[in-house]
Amino acid sequence: MTRMSRRFFVEQATAGVAALGAAGSVGAGQLVYRATDWKIAEFERLVKDVARVKQVFDATQVGEGKFLNSIKNSLNGLHFGFNIPVKQIKVVAAMHGPANLLNFDDYVWEKYRVGEWLKVDDPKTGGAAVRNPFYVSKVAVGAQGSDQDPNDESSALQDSSMQTLQSRGVQFLCCHTATEEQARVLVRQYGLSGQPEEIVRDLLAHTWPGVLVVASMTAAIALLQCEGRYSYVAV
Repeated sequence: MTRMSRRFFVEQATAGVAALGAAGSVGAGQLVYRATDWKIAEFERLVKDVARVKQVFDATQVGEGKFLNSIKNSLNGLHFGFNIPVKQIKVVAAMHGPANLLNFDDYVWEKYRVGEWLKVDDPKTGGAAVRNPFYVSKVAVGAQGSDQDPNDESSALQDSSMQTLQSRGVQFLCCHTATEEQARVLVRQYGLSGQPEEIVRDLLAHTWPGVLVVASMTAAIALLQCEGRYSYVAV
């Protein structure tokens, strides 16, 4: 899988905006959220969470979803290896750069050819993914209790899908800034006729349930660390 850096997105977005601006087709846009533009109260509750152990995973690369496996391993290690009660563990997946696109549902992946763009293949077809292969749980709904055998590879405790991790209390964050940048890259990548802000609205209307959109992920991570005392893990 090709690794696509945040710098790549920024450079491509800048080039795309310049080219489209020359054609007179780029709207003003809302590159920066103000506090009144998003659910800041939900984020503040996350910062103030009173769990004994709090971790934020800084994820920028898709990397075949390996960072999701790291989150799963941390949950298992904390609970089973260190006897930390489940309710005393709070994990946040702070996704920006290419990883931000995992926050969007199958509609986005098909319409905007995300699998083709990020070189992510569908494990069932072998072709470019037209659905998000990282979200849907691989275990039955309701079979996700912590009383399962963590050594059972078919259990929810060994499933690293976003949906299962959400059921275990993981909070996924989507970056508004990254979404703005990526919308502009999409316009250039596929020669889309829509305004970048139209694409941004379309993307944000199709985040997975429970995903929280934050104004800026790098800023959000700073607050989680400085004010929330979350330990930081780069993945």
